[in-house]
Amino acid sequence: MVGIVIVSHSWKIAEGVKDLARQVASPDARIVAAGGMADGEIGTDAVMISEAIREADGGDGVVVLADLGSGVMSAEQAIELLEDENIAVRLADAPVVEGAVAAAVEAACGGKIDEVTSAAEEARGARKLN
Repeated sequence: MVGIVIVSHSWKIAEGVKDLARQVASPDARIVAAGGMADGEIGTDAVMISEAIREADGGDGVVVLADLGSGVMSAEQAIELLEDENIAVRLADAPVVEGAVAAAVEAACGGKIDEVTSAAEEARGARKLN
């Protein structure tokens, strides 16, 4: 199953999105939260994110979703830290909550890494009101 990493500046947000996506998709979904700094403060940490990617990887790759600009930069740095490892990683251009839920459902249904990434990115256009 494709793994998913949720990157947020807030530990609470990352954990909450992980819990929601796992609840909707499957309790067995490979979702790891990488939120906040090691000391609990607001921020993102490339090393923490790279460790989360390793944890989420079960051999089918990992899709990463990040909340804000510097979270994206930290995720990109984390992916660079792993370039010598044999882990397929995609950074999705997607909203964190809707994208994580869509990605988790696709992953739980057996989707491949590109399909899981696409599901996350397609969530950008999801309308909430008519």
